[in-house]
Amino acid sequence: MKLAQTLRLAVLGAALIAAAGPRALAQGSTMPEQRLVQLVARQKELLDEAAKQGENLDEEGLRAQLQTVGHDYELLIHDSPGFAAAYAAYATLLEKVDMRKEAMAMYLKANQLDPDIPLVKNQIGNYLAEDGRPVEAVNYYLAAIKLEPKEPLYHYQLGRLLNEARDTFLEKKVYTRTQLDQAMLNAFRTAAELAPDRIEFVYRYAESFYDLEKPDYDQALKVWAVLEEKASSPVEQQTMRLHAANILIKQGRTDHARALLDTVTDPGLAAQKKKLVAQLPVKPKD
Repeated sequence: MKLAQTLRLAVLGAALIAAAGPRALAQGSTMPEQRLVQLVARQKELLDEAAKQGENLDEEGLRAQLQTVGHDYELLIHDSPGFAAAYAAYATLLEKVDMRKEAMAMYLKANQLDPDIPLVKNQIGNYLAEDGRPVEAVNYYLAAIKLEPKEPLYHYQLGRLLNEARDTFLEKKVYTRTQLDQAMLNAFRTAAELAPDRIEFVYRYAESFYDLEKPDYDQALKVWAVLEEKASSPVEQQTMRLHAANILIKQGRTDHARALLDTVTDPGLAAQKKKLVAQLPVKPKD
């Protein structure tokens, strides 16, 4: 059981309720929004407890409890078939119990009922990407971004898709190479700018320069320098220097690269350092 995913799904379910907005408050006398809040709270409580138990988790017991919650979701949907947030929240539970196709069906139904829930767009995009359908997935990611442009995760996932499915996009002529490179770089840069404290976003932005046909290495060096400043340990700082040295070598600035590599002393980085040192010209003997 992936506990990080467990918690993410619990948070996602709660966020979907908020995303439904005022529409959730106009569903009739059964007050489905209150039932949904209670269901998500129960689901989150179960998953939070599962996270606390760690390796001692009784997975069968948890599955049985989640099945009960699932039954209640089905009752809610039966009573309120037009309540988009209920389908979306139920989908997060179905994901947790590995009912992938059923979860996708719920997301699609939620999207049909309410096309303005960005998290639903994002999740559909994820499923399509995982199924090897990047051309369809990209439209859902772009729709999520349009609905919630300040959510860094959506930009980050768009960047990943454009990079990982580059060959497909080019083969199908969805983008030219120049367009694709620019869209990917913009996506990673936006994610980094929206969440500058999320080192994984900034790190991937810095890495994305390697993926470009015509990389702007001067800009890449600036991003690696920012990451070095934010690094929380000496080994992280030295990791960023390795990347900077790599770029300096690509630029032909070998003296600067050599000086930077001399500051990398962590034993765990020795192999990476050795590969870069091997690319430097032999230093003439005195």
